[in-house]
Parts: sequence; structure tokens; C-alpha cells
Amino acid sequence: MQLEILVNQIQNVDGSLKLEANRSVNRMLTIRNWLIGYYIVEYEQKGEDKAKYGDKLLDILSVSLNIKGLSVTNLKLNRLFYTAYASIGQTIINELSKQGVGSLQSLPDELQNTSMVIRQTVSDELQNTSMGIRQTLSDELQNTDNQSLNNNAAPFDEYNLILADGIINKLSFSHITLLLTVNDSLKRAFYAAEAIKGTWSVRELKRQINTLLYERTNLSKKPEQLLRNLNEKSERIQPVSLIRDIYAFEFLGIPVKDAVEENDLEIALLDNLQQFFMELGHGFCLEARQKRILIGDEYFYIDLVFYHRILKCHILIELKVDEFNHTNAGQLNTYINYYKKNVQQPDENPPIGILLVTNKNETLVEYATADMDKQLFVRNYMLQLPQKDELESFIKKELKNF
Repeated sequence: MQLEILVNQIQNVDGSLKLEANRSVNRMLTIRNWLIGYYIVEYEQKGEDKAKYGDKLLDILSVSLNIKGLSVTNLKLNRLFYTAYASIGQTIINELSKQGVGSLQSLPDELQNTSMVIRQTVSDELQNTSMGIRQTLSDELQNTDNQSLNNNAAPFDEYNLILADGIINKLSFSHITLLLTVNDSLKRAFYAAEAIKGTWSVRELKRQINTLLYERTNLSKKPEQLLRNLNEKSERIQPVSLIRDIYAFEFLGIPVKDAVEENDLEIALLDNLQQFFMELGHGFCLEARQKRILIGDEYFYIDLVFYHRILKCHILIELKVDEFNHTNAGQLNTYINYYKKNVQQPDENPPIGILLVTNKNETLVEYATADMDKQLFVRNYMLQLPQKDELESFIKKELKNF
């Protein structure tokens, strides 16, 4: 055996088993979240003391559980997951049986006694034809009238059964959360099928939903060609993206910041920037790094959040290892408005944003303020915060070390 062959063998086995390990994490996370949704719905329907808690059930449940990642928002998401995919319970039980999960015995009789046969013949046939699920759904798109398109009920449960294995084993829970934003059952099945067949990344799935791929396919004279051309250019799931899925990090108890910091340069700059502000004094108190906020149904992360005890306001800092663009400024302004509406207290001043945008050639520092019409406060904050040229000098000095 030549050394080159040995190297290839080791690389192949390492990559394959890492991918399977990552998929196992996501598989168990998906199963857990479906079961949580199942238990919640069962309690809401049959719980002896359900009337006692009413609409506050999930708030009380989140506090009582005290499990990282099971916030009220995520409990609602789990309930929605079960409601949208109630028919995949058989596949859930089958997966638990294959994994030898000990807690299987504690599952309700309704699930325990479910048949293990999950239309496997149909699923295999679909996998082995040239168009598979894609053609099935494309044909349905061409033949479905508007009335049935607006029907979100059970008629399309059959598609969930066909897609069940792929949903559990091929998609991350971030994929599933995106699918849950699609209200129409057939449309949701279409995007699930395309994501599974095309091994789409979460970003690719979001892009296709936002650009109305479903509707474009329905209008296209050659939908097969449209989908084939699209998948030649689509962004695929990478093994590292599965394990770095934000829901997987919560499930494993790994700090969220480890999931969102993109590269060594950014991490180093943020480390030193954090220290720089702390050493300034002037009342800076570190509140969070990679502060997660929920806007609509999407999570965002603010690089650094300080509270300034003298100015009595939050200071939000965004670092972009890139050139300035208006998207960066708009993103920071969105964060400021979020803090004004959801975090700022009546006795506090509006939040301040600092945008640091850098490349190897130049550094831009932009201060953003929200409705700061009080000139006295504006003058005061400029005294308490570092000057622009001071920040520029700091960033340029840091970049020279790389």
C-alpha cells in the first residue's frame, strides 16, 4: 500500500464518521423536539389540570423545566412542529428503536403500539426513480386547484409520511424551523422534498422560499429543467454546518458564541476589542458577547453589548471584517430599534451603536444613535465613549498583527 492511499483512507473514514456523528446529534434533536411537541399537545387536550394554567402553560413550563434551549419560544416551536408533522410518529418510534433509546419504554401506549411499517415501499420507489419526490410534487403542483392549495389540513399527510425519513435524518432543526414558516401543507412538502433531494443548506432553503420557487415551478412550462438548473448552483449542506446548527449547540449545552463566530481573525479582534473597552473605564460594564435576540422568527447576534452606568444606556458594538456596506449600517440600526422597544427602561437613555468595519487597507468607525435630540446627552456621550480616531488606531494596530 502506498502512503497516498493510506492518507486517503484515513481522510475518508474521518470525514464519513464525523458526518454521521453530526447527523446523529441533529436526528436526536429533531426527535426530542417532536416528542416535546407531542407531550404538550397531549396535555393541552387531556391534562386533568390544564384549565388551571390556560394560556400561561408554556411560560410556566419553561421556568419549571429550566432546560437550556427550551424557552417559551422554542416550546411553541416544538408544539408547532408536532402539529405540522403529527403523522411522522411512526418514523420517530422506529428511529428510537434502532438507536436503542432506553426512554422508549416511557412513551405513551398510543405511540408504542403504532405500526413500524412506514410506507417504506413507496419511499424506496421514490428514491430509485429519476425524479422521485420532486416529480411527485411537481405533478401535484400542476394539477392542484386554488381551493386545495389553501387547504392546510390532513390531505397532504401522505407526503409527510414519504418525507419522514429525510426530515429526521437529512435536515437540521434549523431547516425544519424554516419549513414551519410555510403555512400551506403542499408547499411545505415541496420545499422539504427539494431540500432533502438537493442537500440544501439552511441559507439555500431560505433563499428559495423567499424567491418563491414553489410558485415559479408551478408556472414553469419545464419545471424539471428549472429545478435541475437550480440544484446545479445551490449551496449544499456541509458537515460542519450540521454540528454548528444553533439548535444543536443548545441541545449539547455548548456556548452559543462558539457557533456564530466566523473565523480566527474575528475572534481575536473581538477578544481584544472587549478588553479595550473594559480598560477604558468610563463606566463600561460588559453585558453579553454574541448577544442573541429574536426578531420575528429569526435569531440575530450582536457582537458585543455593554451597559454604560454613567450614560445609563446600552452600547451595541458590531464588528465586520469586511468593507462598509449599507446592509451593515441597517443591521446595527435594527438592533438599536429592537433595544429601544424591548430592552430600554423608562429611566434609561436610548441605546448607542458603534459599527466597526475593516479591511487591510482602511477602517471605518460609525456611531449610530437613535432619536438622540437632546444635545446635552449627545455631548456627554462623546466625552464618555472613545473617539473615532482612537478606535481606528486600535483596529489598524490589531490588523498589523495578522
